[in-house]
Amino acid sequence: MPGPGSDPLTSLDPRAPLVLDTRELGRRPGSQREVTLTVPAPADLGIDVLGVPEGAPVEIDLRLEAVVEGVLVTGTATAALEGECARCLDPIADEIDVRFQELFVYDDSRESRGRAGGAVGQDDDGDDGDGVSTLEDDLLDLEPLLRDAVVLALPFQPLCEDDCPGLCTECGVRLKDDPDHTHEAPIDPRWAALTTLETETDPGPGQSPEAPE
Repeated sequence: MPGPGSDPLTSLDPRAPLVLDTRELGRRPGSQREVTLTVPAPADLGIDVLGVPEGAPVEIDLRLEAVVEGVLVTGTATAALEGECARCLDPIADEIDVRFQELFVYDDSRESRGRAGGAVGQDDDGDDGDGVSTLEDDLLDLEPLLRDAVVLALPFQPLCEDDCPGLCTECGVRLKDDPDHTHEAPIDPRWAALTTLETETDPGPGQSPEAPE
């Protein structure tokens, strides 16, 4: 059920930090509005090993521009990142600055296209079946756009340093702390018996091999 003060015609909560009201533009093509806001980061804004901590401030600068079909959103977002190195598991602290642009079409335009070309479905992110973002009662949800921009900007395997050597695969020691760290090569089990035989028959320095009886 819609919460108090929400429009029953839309699933979006106008009080949500990343939901913007575009009615001020008046659906007049060419009208613009500049928006600057700081919002708490939603959960899971990033990838498994690197992302924006939930609730951390995200600074967003936007330009909302009315066009014939809807509202064109252009903006940037800046936030702190936290995670761990994919090689040595050391903590990573960094900052991300992303740019994004998206056209949100008017919901009545989507309905007109649906009547002209058949039914148009809509997923939970406010996208049509053809991947077009839509306004709901002149409200737009910025979260899916922000999430996509952040995830696409993150490295698949974040590193604390470009040349991070990682961990020893045998004992797990951090190779950055011990660059000369090595292990003796293991003896192939097939040759272990020969090593034992060589030790038993080696006479040692200054000794002669025993003559066979």
